[in-house]
Amino acid sequence: MFTRRIKQTSILAAGALMIVGTALKADVKLPEIFNNNMVIQRDTNAPVWGWGKPGEKVKVSGSWGKSAETTTAQDGKWTVKLATPSAGGPFTITVQGNNKIELKNVLSGEVWLCSGQSNMEMRIASSNNAKKEIANANFPNIRLFHVRKAWKTTPQTKLIANWKTCTPKNIPSFSAVGYFFGRELNTTLKVPVGLINSSWGGTRIEPWTPPVGFAKTPTLKSIYNQIEAKTAGTSSNKKLLQQAVKNYKNWLVKADAALKNNTPINPPTAYPAALAPYRSHQSPTVLYNAMINPMVPYAIRGAIWYQGESNRADGKMYGEKMKALINGWRSVYNNKKLAFYFVQLAPYNYRSAPYAIPTIWETQVEVAKTVPGTGIAIINDIGNLKDIHPKNKQDVGKRLALLALNKTYGKKDIACDSPSFKEMKIEDNAIKVIFANVKSLKTRDGKAPSWFEICGADGVFKKANAKISEATVVLTAEGVSKPCAVRYAWHMLAEPNLANEAGLPASAFRAGKIPVRGALNTLIPEAKDFKIVYTLDPSNSKTTNGGKNIVYTADKKSQIVGSIDKIAYVLVLNGKNYVFVSMDPFTTDLNKIGVPTAATKAVFQQKLKNMFVKSNVKGVKNGEFPDGGNIEFWSSNYGAPNAVKIPGASNSKFDFGDRPSRAGLGYGSMQVHNYKAKQTVFAFNSFRAGKNADLGIGNNPKGQPDWTFSKAARKYKSAKLYIMVKTK
Repeated sequence: MFTRRIKQTSILAAGALMIVGTALKADVKLPEIFNNNMVIQRDTNAPVWGWGKPGEKVKVSGSWGKSAETTTAQDGKWTVKLATPSAGGPFTITVQGNNKIELKNVLSGEVWLCSGQSNMEMRIASSNNAKKEIANANFPNIRLFHVRKAWKTTPQTKLIANWKTCTPKNIPSFSAVGYFFGRELNTTLKVPVGLINSSWGGTRIEPWTPPVGFAKTPTLKSIYNQIEAKTAGTSSNKKLLQQAVKNYKNWLVKADAALKNNTPINPPTAYPAALAPYRSHQSPTVLYNAMINPMVPYAIRGAIWYQGESNRADGKMYGEKMKALINGWRSVYNNKKLAFYFVQLAPYNYRSAPYAIPTIWETQVEVAKTVPGTGIAIINDIGNLKDIHPKNKQDVGKRLALLALNKTYGKKDIACDSPSFKEMKIEDNAIKVIFANVKSLKTRDGKAPSWFEICGADGVFKKANAKISEATVVLTAEGVSKPCAVRYAWHMLAEPNLANEAGLPASAFRAGKIPVRGALNTLIPEAKDFKIVYTLDPSNSKTTNGGKNIVYTADKKSQIVGSIDKIAYVLVLNGKNYVFVSMDPFTTDLNKIGVPTAATKAVFQQKLKNMFVKSNVKGVKNGEFPDGGNIEFWSSNYGAPNAVKIPGASNSKFDFGDRPSRAGLGYGSMQVHNYKAKQTVFAFNSFRAGKNADLGIGNNPKGQPDWTFSKAARKYKSAKLYIMVKTK
């Protein structure tokens, strides 16, 4: 028995020594981006990195005669810079540590990252002429690296992908835009091309952005602070966690006492939401962590980007997010000159907010103009209004390649930029628009330029008659004698026909000063610091769409940047009777400050803080009312009982204390009240009724005080409702 124990002990000891020996001779390892068939960026000092035993000597050698050596750090990581040859191959890269790794069939050439959402992810098998394109996709000097989808709350070092040669067998599921881009580079430059496809349909831009991108963008500080709070080890994370631990410890003391004394105790303080990890692949940084970080800092020439549909409501803020992405990637790749070319979104029938997407177009153009090393491919001539995924990805990839060939590879004889707005001049009753990036303008169909509009002092845009004169378009419109502003292709359905001599289409733009606010500022100086979010003719049934949603005469919510400091409403009747009322925000959702239709799901029956009222309507109390206001916003029917016990409200009359019924589509109420004065500030009810809607300023002198059942909208020759915010 004793002998058996000795034998067992000896066997265990030997096993332990084998395990230790294995650890001491840990194999050197490489990230997945280094593999057979890879393309390494030519003519550079390319980072090569991996893991091994601490203190292990590692040598990386290329069969072209260059090598680099290092010693593994205490955490097992190592990295070298390997001088790469001019375009060519195939080569072999050897990594020698305690073990030996050989990477075979390696090419030296141009490497590009292809990323974005579904229009970048869209497969060649789904593009135009798919069968023919796949059959002809035999390019041994194009290599493909397709990253599998994943998201993580912390930066990762591993991913699932491997390099493949471009063949009809390997190409069908690869990014169509990426392939057509790479094919153009390969055939023009005559060098190998490596394409890294890391994309995911339906994703926003924030998940692809590294933390440093948000840190470098002041307007996105709130997102960066959120990331810092959730990142273990940061000062903000430690502070929040320390407080949470302290709260739980205090609670445990109280809980022990309650247990001993048989006394009740309140539940512990809730875990801080700011510390909770992200729970969605749409959250900031999570796609970068899983699908980009494992490849950083692999040497690449640049990136192409096709994304924005999921951020189309962001307006100008999308430009800030693009800057965060670009600067973030340049930072992690340690390359300030990393090329970045992107696609302007195609026209498409989004069914609502027709002017939201033009603001994105405008913002994308602004990024291309102001951020060095970037460029934009305009595709408003090759979209599909019925399909958010247009199948013509050949031209999309080619236009991105034109940008790279001209701007990155110095082929200045290749035209790559679309015509863009340069300046406008007002001459008598005409506007002259001068374009850049053009010698002579033309139209694709030989007809007059389409989708130009100009406006005069009334701020109403009218279709313009357009005539081309070399790089200039001259615009006039019937009924516009003194034009002051112009816009082009400013609608989600715009497929304009203007192009330059190279056939590249002109992008949407707007210019000049639109006098929408002129009369409003004169009438109500207090409104000058507010930005218009929506305007509406509340007496026009065409704008109310059966009460389901509102078709505003102007919808500018996508242009609002910053957090809401104040909300304001202006109702002007017959062009002269008005009321202006402002208040502290009762919501931060811009969709819910407008008319409370069933689609918005806005239901507010609550008091207001710091209400201010100014009106020229007799009887309406003007001034500041710190705690005297309340609102009644909902789309449903409602009753007279004072449901929330607003002081002074009636239980029998419709006034400032009514009770909404179940949520849904009903009569509808949009009312602001000064309940301490027992007064309606303004009311807009029965949205579906058009000319028979309820509309009024102050208390209704006849009937219900809040204008319910009044059908008063038909009494006014004109009515305008402005919904505005002041931002911080």
